[in-house]
Amino acid sequence: MLKLTFCLRRKPALSRAEFQRYWRETHGPLMLKHMAAMGVRRYVQQRTLDGRTADFIAGSRGGPEPYDGVAEAWWDDLAAFEAATGSADGRAAGKEMYKDELNFIDLANSPCFLTEEQFVVEDA
Repeated sequence: MLKLTFCLRRKPALSRAEFQRYWRETHGPLMLKHMAAMGVRRYVQQRTLDGRTADFIAGSRGGPEPYDGVAEAWWDDLAAFEAATGSADGRAAGKEMYKDELNFIDLANSPCFLTEEQFVVEDA
């Protein structure tokens, strides 16, 4: 499995609630509309939690400011990704997704990368 992981930070003008609402109610349905054209087999939004426990966890490692969420999209493999995103429909869908991302994501501070899953422990 090939996975695109997108670590999201919201635009500074948006509150956490506004960001999460837009991501869930606008961007999520847009992804659903384009999944077939982009060859995406699975899409997941992981919204980070806030509160005392979340703040403790985030601060316990001395790392950077936490993300507002993580988006993940899956393809069967790199060839499937390249075929889908290289097609005219896939490119058009990708452009529409990017245009929408500009509405709520601080793209300059939101890293995105591809990985291949390798299971180490399935069920301990």
